[in-house]
This record gives sequence, C-alpha cells and structure tokens, in this order.
Amino acid sequence: MLLLAILIVKSLITAVLLLSAFGIMTWLERKVLARFQFRPGPNRLGPGGVMQFMADGLKLAFKEEIIPRAADRRIYLLAPFVSLTAALVAFAVIPWGPPIHIFGQRVAMQIAAPNIGILFVFAVTSLGVYGLILGGWASANKYSLLGGLRSTAQIISYELAMGLAVTGVLIAAGSADLNTIVQRQYHLWFIVPQILGFIIYVITMVAETNRTPFDLPEAENELVAGYHTEYTGLKWAMYMMAEYINMITVSALATTLFLGGWHGPLLPPELWFLIKVAFFMYFFIWLRATLPRLRYDRLMAFGWKVLLPMALLNTLATAVWVAVRA
Repeated sequence: MLLLAILIVKSLITAVLLLSAFGIMTWLERKVLARFQFRPGPNRLGPGGVMQFMADGLKLAFKEEIIPRAADRRIYLLAPFVSLTAALVAFAVIPWGPPIHIFGQRVAMQIAAPNIGILFVFAVTSLGVYGLILGGWASANKYSLLGGLRSTAQIISYELAMGLAVTGVLIAAGSADLNTIVQRQYHLWFIVPQILGFIIYVITMVAETNRTPFDLPEAENELVAGYHTEYTGLKWAMYMMAEYINMITVSALATTLFLGGWHGPLLPPELWFLIKVAFFMYFFIWLRATLPRLRYDRLMAFGWKVLLPMALLNTLATAVWVAVRA
C-alpha cells in the first residue's frame, strides 16, 4: 500500500508540474520573444505580466467550442487527448534526481524505472503523431489534412536520425536504462565523446516538436494553422499543452543522455536537472526568434540526405570505438 501511495503521489506531482510548466513557458516565451523584438510583452496582469497565462487559460476555458459540420465527431474530439496523453506519459521514465528513502523504502525519482526506459520514451512519443494526423483528417479541412500529413512525414523522417543519434549513447553506456546511463556519466558527460550525436539529437528534437524552423505542419502562411485549424477553446489548448510538454520531455531526455542528468557540483541534483532542462527550453525560444522557416522540400532533404548519413556514421564510429576498447 505504501508503494502504491508513493506511486500515485509521484504521478500527481509529475502531472501537476508538467501542466504548470506549460503555462509558465507560454508566459516566458512571450516575454523572451518580446525582448528579442524590443517590446515589453505581457506586463498588465501581475508583476511583469506573470499572471497572463492564467488569463489565457480562463479565456480558452470559456471560449465557444466549434465543431465543423462535416467532421468525424468522435475522432475529432479524441485526437487532442491522444497527443496530450502521449506527451504526459513519455515523461514517466525520465529520472530527475538520485533515489531517496521514504519510511525505509527506496524511492526512485521517476514514476517508473524500466530497464528499457529509452525505448519506452520513443514508443510513447511515436504515438503522439496519431493525435496530429487524426485531428487533421477528422476536421474535414484540406489545410488541416495537409498539416497532419506533413507532421507524419516529418516525424518519421527525423525519428530515424534521432534514434541513431541516441544509439551511440546506448552503445557507449552499454545499457538502455536511463538511470544506468546517468550513472555512467559521473566522471565524463556523454556530450564529450558523443558531440556529433548530441548535435544531431538537438536538431531532430526541434523537428520532432514542430518548432521553428521546422514548424511546417502548422505553417500559417501556407496552411492557416495546419492540423489544428478547426480547433478552438480547450481542444486547441490541449494541442498546445502537448507541444510544450513534448519540448520539456525531449529537453529532459537530452539532459539525461548527454549532459549527465542530475549530476553537478554544489547544488542539489534536482536543481541541476532543472537548470539543464531550462537551458534547452530557452534554446527553443532563441531559435524561434532567430531563424526563418525552412521550405518543406529542403526540410525533408536535410533529414534524409544530411542527418541520417551523419547519424549512421556516428553509430558506426561509436561501435568501433567500444569494440577497440574492449
């Protein structure tokens, strides 16, 4: 019963933190982008506009819900839940600190600790794309359908390179367990021997989350908003929640695989983990303020003709290096 209670508490804390981080990130992104563009940004609700995301949430909660007449109603309503659920579940196996002891029980600082944690993350995040393609198809809108198809092709293309970039870390660590991978980086972070894999992973994680300059599935100048064109109110908010929580998940995974996870001097481990994740989140905003959107054919060519061969080369080099050392 104690272990079940601890599991429920960890699940609730993780869900609340992720959903809260979504709101804070929307405010932070608007403020940071405003600074890049020499304007104040939100500054009316609360100190520095910090309560703006709460006002946005209330507005979306009371906004009129519109469902297209020709839409497939069940799939249309289900699609945002699929994306949001996949985004929340994927974070369950990522460790954000070393194990602690509660009432004599050893408790891992993650909801679940399978020995194939990285495979679980990839499996669950791959399901999130179904929410996009189903939402685009069920909307009975050609622009939405095109956005969903773009998202599917983009995620499949860049997941191959991402998987191969992570394979180098798995070979170097000798395990697919995320806790073991973190422990292997006690003396040397994997960003040093796996610098090429790290660069490939960072590029692919931006593409996987449909963020600038890879936000082609929702390119407003071509698709009006892409797969969520016909969504309003809380259903639209669910897609935005899924996008930001996916950003947090891929940032946490980058921290775990390449930056030593929660390892760091002086500060508490959980704080080190938070600092590293915050760095990647700022990086997402920085890219949005800096780079223009790619053309779609160039996006796909870059994934297949540049990133995939580089990821294969990195995996091969890592395997040879480990074999020689052994």
